Amino acid sequence: MTTEHALVEHGSAAGFSGGPRLLADIGATHARFTLESSPGVFEAVRVFKCDDYTGIIPLLREYVSGNPGVRIHHAAFAIANPIDGDQVRMTNRDWAFSIEDVRREFGLYTLLIVNDFTALAMSLPGLQARDVMQVGGGVPVAKSVIGVLGPGTGLGVSGLIPTSDGFVTLGSEGGHVNFAPVDEREYAILQFAWKEWPHVSAERLISGPGLELIYRALADRNGKKIKALAAQDIMRGALTDADALCLEALECFCAMLGSFSANLAVTLGAFGGIYIGGGIVPLMGDWFKTSLFRTRFEAKGRFSSYLAQIPTFVITTPNPAFYGVSAILSEHLRGRSGDSSLLDRIQQIQAELTPAERRVAVLVLENPRTVLNEAIAEIARLADVSQPTVIRFCRSLGFLGLADFKLKFASSLTGTIPVRHSQVRMSDSTHDLSAKVIDNTVSAILNFRDQLDVRSLDQAIALLRKANKVEFYAMGNSRAVALDGQHKFFRFRIPTASYGDAHLFSMAAELLNPGDVVIVVSNSGKLPELLKAVDAARNAGADVIAITPNQSPLAKKATVCLAVNHTEDNATFLSMISRILQLLLIDIIAVGLSIDAPDEGTANALANGDEARRKELSRFSNLLISHLDS
Repeated sequence: MTTEHALVEHGSAAGFSGGPRLLADIGATHARFTLESSPGVFEAVRVFKCDDYTGIIPLLREYVSGNPGVRIHHAAFAIANPIDGDQVRMTNRDWAFSIEDVRREFGLYTLLIVNDFTALAMSLPGLQARDVMQVGGGVPVAKSVIGVLGPGTGLGVSGLIPTSDGFVTLGSEGGHVNFAPVDEREYAILQFAWKEWPHVSAERLISGPGLELIYRALADRNGKKIKALAAQDIMRGALTDADALCLEALECFCAMLGSFSANLAVTLGAFGGIYIGGGIVPLMGDWFKTSLFRTRFEAKGRFSSYLAQIPTFVITTPNPAFYGVSAILSEHLRGRSGDSSLLDRIQQIQAELTPAERRVAVLVLENPRTVLNEAIAEIARLADVSQPTVIRFCRSLGFLGLADFKLKFASSLTGTIPVRHSQVRMSDSTHDLSAKVIDNTVSAILNFRDQLDVRSLDQAIALLRKANKVEFYAMGNSRAVALDGQHKFFRFRIPTASYGDAHLFSMAAELLNPGDVVIVVSNSGKLPELLKAVDAARNAGADVIAITPNQSPLAKKATVCLAVNHTEDNATFLSMISRILQLLLIDIIAVGLSIDAPDEGTANALANGDEARRKELSRFSNLLISHLDS
């Protein structure tokens, strides 16, 4: 069963160069779809009951079939679920799917899946005064944190954090915090809920199912025998029929929501306001203003005056998540290559190409990963054209040749790489598993870069610059990293050794002296043999640099810890990404050493015009480090 709306307009009429964009807000109960033909203009809005479909693909087929002749390249869906990687398993509905499988099924260039309250949060900066209803006092403070929540089938929570050029969303599952009763009545409701669940989260009570539970709990507390009612029937009984028990249940629900909203406000410091969406509160209309919500929101003891300054709003505009997913998708596409991606450009110029060049264009559009990974001979074979035709195709787009095209195409295809892990599945093709392994590694490297402790690196480089001797200790998979470090450091003319046997490095540690440095590489930082050797090295007066997780026992024993916190269960799996991060640290240290200021003797030689020495140092640096600008 569906409902339809022809057009919802909230913006300008300038159309997208790549055609309409498919947007969706998929909850546990209803799914809402639209085509955004231009910024803020939503056409062909349809609402589906999720119970009528077995999964997202049949649901999407139903919507797409209702819009024949419309070619969709880009889509973004908000889903009532945490999103972590390619596989999505919905919490409040028995649906599971692969994002990549859905993208392929419908031939999309782009498919973004985001949490529904992330999308709702992103919609807030674009809402107008007519789109919300203020409840109580307070004035929003510009460029301040904004909180957003909404009870529906569950309880969604998010926030907006101001930045120099806009806002970033706060990923949150705050609806699953423990429920905290405020008075004896709410404690009785909590006790009633405990009969059903050992852990009662806020979502268990401040939601549609929660309203139903509150109704039953109050009937039990009041000694009334009742027939269980659905949430919409309880609301109808309260707002239309003035039923006493329904009114008490709804008042209790609003009071709980007020307390929860206040907790969110003080947690975030949300002076930009608290916004309430979801499928329940907007249906209450003006009655919500007279409920206990705002009274409970400000009932915070010493912090009552603090909360009185924070405004609270109900989002009343239909389908607000559309504005959020639209903003997220637009930002993603702008980050790739402006409003029109390279794939869009190829689509647009097909009519201008020769028939042979058009075959290359079709190959690029239908198999982008293949074109990105294959050599020119294979691309020409797959498109059934000559190699010069492939070059002509690239030049028709303004590129010098295939290499230049691939460089830009890779950026256009992948956009900003999200810091996340995509699980490789047994059914993945070689292209897909290659892309996932590379994307996972690059994501981890970017995350590692952002968390790098530069002060610890400076300390480590300073120790190594004056080291009399450097020894590497490692076991298992980390030995390859230690050997790489030994080879690099030995070429700096530093006496260097590497030990991978527990007995040998324990003996070697006892022979160290002050001024010596040990570099210990460990994925876990917990191996007793390494910890014993580090104790011996420190007792001998040597310094220890640990490449290991920063909360490990090894990190606590070391002089300096260069943290690698990427989690891999090396008892079960081969360490892959963590090994690469460890190698990166070795390279960073090596580059740091290579740009070391010359010692006093070298400086004097250079000052006295020792050209032979100058040339030798230049040749030596070139030989060692490819990163250097020489």
